[in-house]
Amino acid sequence: MTGGVSRRTVLAAGAAGGIGLAAPRPATARMPEHLWSGFDWGNGPPVSDRLHQGPFPQYGAGAVVPGSEVVMVTTASRDIVPNVGMGLTVYVSGDTGPPRIPGQSLERSIEDLIQLPFVQKVYLRPNWREVQQRPGRLDLPDWWQITFDLARRHGKQIGFRIMLENPDFAEPGMPAFLMEKVPYLRLKGSWPGDNSQIRHSKRHALPRYDHPAYLAAFAELNALLADALNGSPAIEYMDTMMYGFWGEGHSWPFEGHVFPSDIIAEQTWRQMLEIQIAAWSRTPLVTNTQPDFNTVGNADMLDRTVRSGNWIRSDTIFIENTQIEALSNRPPWTAAISEVGMTTGEPSQLGLDQGITLNERIIDHVLAVGANYWSVWNWHNEAAANVLSYYDRFPGPIDEAARRIGYRVYPSFVWAFERDGQAGLVIGLANAGVAAVPGVLRLNVQDEQGRILAGGCVDAGYPRPTGIRQAMLMLPPGSAWEGLRLKAEIEIKGVRHPLRWACRQPLNPDLSITLRRNVHP
Repeated sequence: MTGGVSRRTVLAAGAAGGIGLAAPRPATARMPEHLWSGFDWGNGPPVSDRLHQGPFPQYGAGAVVPGSEVVMVTTASRDIVPNVGMGLTVYVSGDTGPPRIPGQSLERSIEDLIQLPFVQKVYLRPNWREVQQRPGRLDLPDWWQITFDLARRHGKQIGFRIMLENPDFAEPGMPAFLMEKVPYLRLKGSWPGDNSQIRHSKRHALPRYDHPAYLAAFAELNALLADALNGSPAIEYMDTMMYGFWGEGHSWPFEGHVFPSDIIAEQTWRQMLEIQIAAWSRTPLVTNTQPDFNTVGNADMLDRTVRSGNWIRSDTIFIENTQIEALSNRPPWTAAISEVGMTTGEPSQLGLDQGITLNERIIDHVLAVGANYWSVWNWHNEAAANVLSYYDRFPGPIDEAARRIGYRVYPSFVWAFERDGQAGLVIGLANAGVAAVPGVLRLNVQDEQGRILAGGCVDAGYPRPTGIRQAMLMLPPGSAWEGLRLKAEIEIKGVRHPLRWACRQPLNPDLSITLRRNVHP
């Protein structure tokens, strides 16, 4: 299996954390909600081979880049620039499964979604019992494999979550082999609404997540998935599985939870997050910013997620103040996913207000919080025709989102200089996107044969959407800079991914740009 960890390793890690007969961890104080702005998140992911990033005085005895001059500039691209860690994400399945369109094959319906030209990523959200029917193995549904095959064919990566419980699914979320082992506790209260919808007619219950059999099976689920997918180039990220409905960290509108106490709830979910962090060592995990409506420890999970180099998400944009605070003021190296259902192009669905559609208002606010991803999906009604019914009438907002979402890095300035008879470069990096780089950017200067002559990294999260981040590269003695190639990679959780420069100037087939003088004295 590619990039995975062994199932035995994760199960052993889970046992050490309290699975089975291990003693529970001591009670800890609940982490309160706090301002993300100005909060100390540490220094972010480790930076190897750190490049000197200034200052770079040119004159006098202290000159670092004596006699340097701008020899080349590039300009921001106006096109969609696909890169890891960003993009519009089309949903093949949300809460109610894949598209089932009369008269059309499932493969055709899925491919129509994946091949939408303005989307770069694909998202899946199956229920646990849909991906595992028996212990020790996965039993993935046909549409899972169809989606993976089509995404690979179209060069698009996949994000996913396994829903532990789903209020829009008639059956329980956990597999049948756990039903006689793990108690299900009915939630108190009701969910008023149209009884023709499952969420309003279902007798909602949740499992005792802290039960030893449940925790052991949960660790096995993660291990089985990670054996196949951890670090795989096919996978963009995995949403962490959280408490309650859809795995979002709540069971609204039902108050309370199914644990004996808040402390046990918090300990259990911290333990379940650690199981996921251990399994997914090379793939970003994404934790929902859901406020702790059911007092199960969401703030602690978010804090641990960010500090372990993982990402955050929100399941809508017109939402609680605290979620907007978190998205807006997250550490720069932390990507943010914004999931918001869009309307179709039907006149009754557009939500026009003073000539502005609801979708345009959504997109404007997603960009305002600096998101890396935005969902392209029609809530509970996934179909390419529904997306296109809006896009064909109002292409502007979606095109703008595709061209601004995430980070868009390019070498805006190139300075050349000579020191002690040796040529050097200072690269001025710009970012025309709305988000910082969700990881560590690595620069390499290569010759035409691809041999690296100089390289290193800038600080995590740079360049940001404003300003120029400078980094110096010294070339080997006797090297001339003109004709060399500047290439970039982004490192996320120890995995390096090629980066496509977001500039209008042409790139080479290997995504590098050839250094040449286009600024003259």
